[in-house]
Amino acid sequence: MNLTRFPRLLFSHLPTQLELMSALSKALGGPRIWIKRDDCTGLAGGGNKTRKLEFLMADAVKKKADVIITQGAVQSNHVRQSVAIAAKLGMASYALFEERIDSKDNDYNHNGNVLLTKMFNTHISRHPSGTDMNAAMESVAEKLRVEGKNPYIIPGGGSNTIGALGYVNCALELIAQTNEQNLHVDHIIHATGSSGTQAGLVTGIHGMNATTSVLGIGVRMPRDIQEANVLALAQDTAQMLGFRTAITPEEVQANCDYVGEGYGIPADSTLEAIQMTAQLEGILLDPVYSGKGMAGLIDLIRKGVFHRNENVVFIHTGGAQALFGYRHNLE
Repeated sequence: MNLTRFPRLLFSHLPTQLELMSALSKALGGPRIWIKRDDCTGLAGGGNKTRKLEFLMADAVKKKADVIITQGAVQSNHVRQSVAIAAKLGMASYALFEERIDSKDNDYNHNGNVLLTKMFNTHISRHPSGTDMNAAMESVAEKLRVEGKNPYIIPGGGSNTIGALGYVNCALELIAQTNEQNLHVDHIIHATGSSGTQAGLVTGIHGMNATTSVLGIGVRMPRDIQEANVLALAQDTAQMLGFRTAITPEEVQANCDYVGEGYGIPADSTLEAIQMTAQLEGILLDPVYSGKGMAGLIDLIRKGVFHRNENVVFIHTGGAQALFGYRHNLE
């Protein structure tokens, strides 16, 4: 699987560390839980979107873009990282925030990722929940084209075939690390939302003919929709890579039992997972993605889904910066 034929900018701190969470594993009675620290990718505090942006921004440079447009929820990790790399590359940026949560909380609306996004001198606009955000981005792009600009639109979460290459590469990196440690990994667990991270991992694992299963813990959509979105993107990515065998529905697994009241609203299990991981491992999770992903992993372990002698890798997708927007949930 040769990714070097695709343009890529190198600004992530890779490879990210693979660490054993011995205290959490002991507290839960097994399996052995490993964590891949994709919260430490370096860009604007790190996070999983940085891997995707290496390929997306290379495509933007190739197309001679001078302005970046992207979108996400108010406390978007993706937006933070996207506008940061745009600033580093000397590009203007436009961030469209969708108000998916009806919140008047000052911290949620102005602290955390919102504050950080403003620091990168981006143009911010807010849109009501349910807005067609793709259409809204295209509207901004058309206005910029009239002004003589050359905008590049990055989809929410960086989740298209180009962005998914970042997590195809992550799968390659993870398997290389486990080979070096003579470590057999039975399961990969992570939070799944816009589908790009899971689609890339599934594609990478498939391409290596590895036996490791990939389970996404959903943070927004019902299971059938989540799995369909991941499968479609994984198949498109595999086709772009020229795979000879198709990715099957059986390779895409999502568990969406831990969404709670909705996207961006931490459930009690989310808060427990954040507290346990902080108090036992000194690692910060976020209330939107990684907290819900860990909540799912913890509950599945308690239910006996994994064998005591198995190795499970939890991919930390980042987002601790959003904790400052959720102060009232954590105090």
